[in-house]
Amino acid sequence: MTTRSRRETVHFRHPFRIRGVDRLLSPGAYEVVTDEEMIEGLSFPCFRRVATMIMVPAAAPHQSSMEMISISSVDLSDAQRNDASAPR
Repeated sequence: MTTRSRRETVHFRHPFRIRGVDRLLSPGAYEVVTDEEMIEGLSFPCFRRVATMIMVPAAAPHQSSMEMISISSVDLSDAQRNDASAPR
């Protein structure tokens, strides 16, 4: 099965929470990695999402390290929507 990974940077203007991470995260830029696999048997290339991960600073006392945490793409969208609608 053919797989691919897409990377994107998402930005948050306010502190936020996302399901799967047990702490409040600071505003800033976060790298999101999405793994997709090709759906076989079609006459054109088509991929489906199989995993979404976010890179976050590790919890104390290891803040200089990064953690890759598996999250739901829906939870990520919800966190982005909440951040966009938060008062400035």
